[in-house]
Amino acid sequence: MDIKMYSGKPFPLGSTWDGEGVNFAIYSENATKIELCLFDADKETARLELRESTNQIWHCYLPDAKPGQLYGYRVSGPYEPQNGHRFNPNKLLIDPYAKAISGTIDWDDALFGYEMGHPDEDLSFSELDSAPYIPKSVVIDPNFNWEDDESPSLQYYNTVIYETHVKGFTKLQPGIPEEIRGTYAGIAHPVTIAYLKDLGITAIELMPVHHFVSDRYLKEKGLTNYWGYNTIGFFAPDARFSSSGVQGQQVNEFKNMIKELHKAGIQVILDVVYNHTAEGNQMGPTLSFKGVDNAAYYRLTDDKRYYNDYTGTGNTLNANLPSVLRLMMDSLRYWITEMHVDGFRFDLAATLARELHEVNRLSAFFDIIHQDPVISQVKLIAEPWDIGEGGYQVGKFPPGWAEWNGKYRDCIRDYWRGSENSLAEFADRVTGSADLYQDYRRPTASINFITAHDGFTLNDLVSYNDKHNDANGEDNNDGESNNRSWNCGAEGPTDDQGIRDLRERQKKNFLATLFLSQGVPMLVAGDEISRTQQGNNNAYCQDNEISWLNWNDVDQDLLKFTQKLIKLRNEHSVFSRKNWFKGVPVKDNGIEDIAWFLPDGTTMTEEHWNQNYAKSVAIFLNGKGLHAMDSKGNPVVDDSFYVIFNAHYEAVSYQIPGEGYGNQWDLAVDTSQPSGSEQEKQYQAGETIQVEGRSVVALQHKR
Repeated sequence: MDIKMYSGKPFPLGSTWDGEGVNFAIYSENATKIELCLFDADKETARLELRESTNQIWHCYLPDAKPGQLYGYRVSGPYEPQNGHRFNPNKLLIDPYAKAISGTIDWDDALFGYEMGHPDEDLSFSELDSAPYIPKSVVIDPNFNWEDDESPSLQYYNTVIYETHVKGFTKLQPGIPEEIRGTYAGIAHPVTIAYLKDLGITAIELMPVHHFVSDRYLKEKGLTNYWGYNTIGFFAPDARFSSSGVQGQQVNEFKNMIKELHKAGIQVILDVVYNHTAEGNQMGPTLSFKGVDNAAYYRLTDDKRYYNDYTGTGNTLNANLPSVLRLMMDSLRYWITEMHVDGFRFDLAATLARELHEVNRLSAFFDIIHQDPVISQVKLIAEPWDIGEGGYQVGKFPPGWAEWNGKYRDCIRDYWRGSENSLAEFADRVTGSADLYQDYRRPTASINFITAHDGFTLNDLVSYNDKHNDANGEDNNDGESNNRSWNCGAEGPTDDQGIRDLRERQKKNFLATLFLSQGVPMLVAGDEISRTQQGNNNAYCQDNEISWLNWNDVDQDLLKFTQKLIKLRNEHSVFSRKNWFKGVPVKDNGIEDIAWFLPDGTTMTEEHWNQNYAKSVAIFLNGKGLHAMDSKGNPVVDDSFYVIFNAHYEAVSYQIPGEGYGNQWDLAVDTSQPSGSEQEKQYQAGETIQVEGRSVVALQHKR
């Protein structure tokens, strides 16, 4: 083909349509030749050598190219795995900056840079052409009618996070048209948004939507990568979640989802995976980065043939290199400025903090984010661990970051299953984990959760002692074995009504603890309707009814209870304080902002905190002690609450504090009773209330 080609510009990286033509730019430090390959469907129509290079960025401009154009790259250079170089021009490569990717991989030996089965393994060289088997990058039209879209103005303290999966949340939703179930359009549908609003959710956290790869070994077992923690395109919303089937339209469908959620006052947080890619270790495929410039993207060992693996996936992106940092920052800014997302949850974030082998919270990655005027202004949430040495970094991330608080999860699980732990840690966790965050952050640094996508659902947490992952095809060897769960007396489903009643109460106990704790609560989609995975605690490969929400089997009582809890939290700032408790008398009523009580109505002393046998405690939260001001400078005041947690198997009688704490108390929550039964139950100061075994009671004193 006779194609006009001009020199173009080195920035922006990727393919950029300017309304007349398309600029292509790709970074490679060690390449000797780069060819831009154009496609019409699966047919290669042109192969153009990029002759311009500026500061190791290769570029060109095609005045006749348009949105929808399919393309890929072939990159030449030394094939010297022992020196860290794996260039192979027989492999068509996905643009690292592709804004859309045409589809999924068709697994074939041609996708590997070496000759499969060769005795020299990855030191051999494959001459097979991978183009027929790899999805193509797509030029997009960036124009979209945002209709003056703005992010809802939500701070951490008034955020309730709902972790969900784009496909699994709506795939079985009968109220949504079948053709858009399981897609971005399904999330944007009024039925979905109405459900989220009724529940009280203010932010959804979407499991990975960056274009990802489903592993070959899973496909060979008839499974797939459902969770999506295997990214290959850090700028491209995954095409599998698009309802249109038109190449490139997944971008606009994603944008429309964001716009509709924003109209409803709901923020969108993306679960992002910048710690590794889908290319695996030295025996993995050559799909993009490995072939563009292996040594310029990955952490390599001293023997540069191999990869440092802090993620358990075979490789680790090298966030110490300028080219990788630029990729990450460009990606984050793109999702904020062009896609209008409101924040990120960083998978295995401790990996990004590694300087060589040490975890250093002041690494270049965090320094750059801290000073970036765009990225630093959105929600930044860390999964504060990885699998490497010293990788558990809960409580150690810099100012401006919130963290998944794994210590909160573990402590609350232990408390409600009756473990022999002291009340001291429980008190720390439900009041914001000051022991972890008070030095330089606020209570909202703690993202509190009982369950997450990884592990048991809430229903399974109270129904199984052991994991049951046989469906994953790994002989039940995968997944966490120490779940801190308790089946309440029988493993799995049971007809024993006593056990079933206890499980329902335990689910409510966990939810009540979560939403009445200081910090930011995160609820996993389906926990509010008793979703089960039949004991599978590692359903990463189950793109089926094991993972999807079953909307035809909803626990209505638990749903109503969860709605009520979230409404209570959203209406009362005493549960979502901006500042730490001070433990001193409040000027307005002379009572401490927080106080802890024994069953006899006396306050707890130091000796009570570390008694292993203690399984119940009462907390007074002073609504006049919020230490916060409104926009006019007036003190913020709220109702006061008296919350009793009883993890003992027997009922405990608690005397309500004297009149100084409040004369009349209304019953707001009682997990031992059906939802709604708390109506019009009142108690007086000094009166005794019986708190049933394994239950939570919350009393409310109106200001």
